[in-house]
Amino acid sequence: MAQILAPHYLVNYINESAVSKATLQQPRLLVMAFLGGVYIALGALLALVVAGGATTLAAQNPGLDKLLFGAVFPVGFIAVVLTGADLFTSNCATQMVPLYRRQVKLLEVVRVWGVSYAGNLVGALFAALVFAYLTGLLDAHQPWAAYARKLAEHKVHQPFHVVFIKGMLANMLVCVAAWQGYSAKDTLGRMVGIWAPVMAFVALGMEHSIANLFFIPAAMLAGADIGLGQFVIDNLLPATLGNIVGGALLIGLPYAWLYSESDGKVDQPAEIDLP
Repeated sequence: MAQILAPHYLVNYINESAVSKATLQQPRLLVMAFLGGVYIALGALLALVVAGGATTLAAQNPGLDKLLFGAVFPVGFIAVVLTGADLFTSNCATQMVPLYRRQVKLLEVVRVWGVSYAGNLVGALFAALVFAYLTGLLDAHQPWAAYARKLAEHKVHQPFHVVFIKGMLANMLVCVAAWQGYSAKDTLGRMVGIWAPVMAFVALGMEHSIANLFFIPAAMLAGADIGLGQFVIDNLLPATLGNIVGGALLIGLPYAWLYSESDGKVDQPAEIDLP
């Protein structure tokens, strides 16, 4: 029988982890976030190559192609969680627990978010330049280069409110994935718990700001007709704001309230047996 941690213990575990992260020295958090940005970018690159290379499938059954794209993308997020790297979008939810319990200040939360975002940005851009562009994976003759350009151009030609709402749903699912990953007691269980929600948001075409820090710059390197201002204003800004709302207000705070410290701290993992 499989075992998972009970929700109350899980929220306390997340609280302790978030408090610890808020006390990290800035260089350490920055390096963790850099690695997180690289891992997310590598998952995104894999998704581009696999789904973008399936040109016949994309033409004949675009739904299955989207599913394929979503199915391989979570490799990066799984690496983030299992190796202890850092991701801005997950922090949007996890930092809300100690903030609600008044164990950290709002300024400390903003610092974690800012350093995490900066590190993710550098990591994603590094991967786009070094691992995607300089390796030749984005050469014009590659089928996934055209796929990447089409994907990025769609992302920057949506109304602000649409990107914002897609950002909300994307990070709700990302944070659910993180929650489920933390709840499992074995590696396979954590991987499956992470994979399903991340696959869903990617296959649905939602907007994840850190993933877009790879997708759109990589497409620009591949020749997409997208300006820096257009990228930032039309996609990155609304996606980031939506990610914050989806993670902090729709996942982090509700769970912090549902399993508040006043209910009593769980010292030992409470387990639930699953068939």
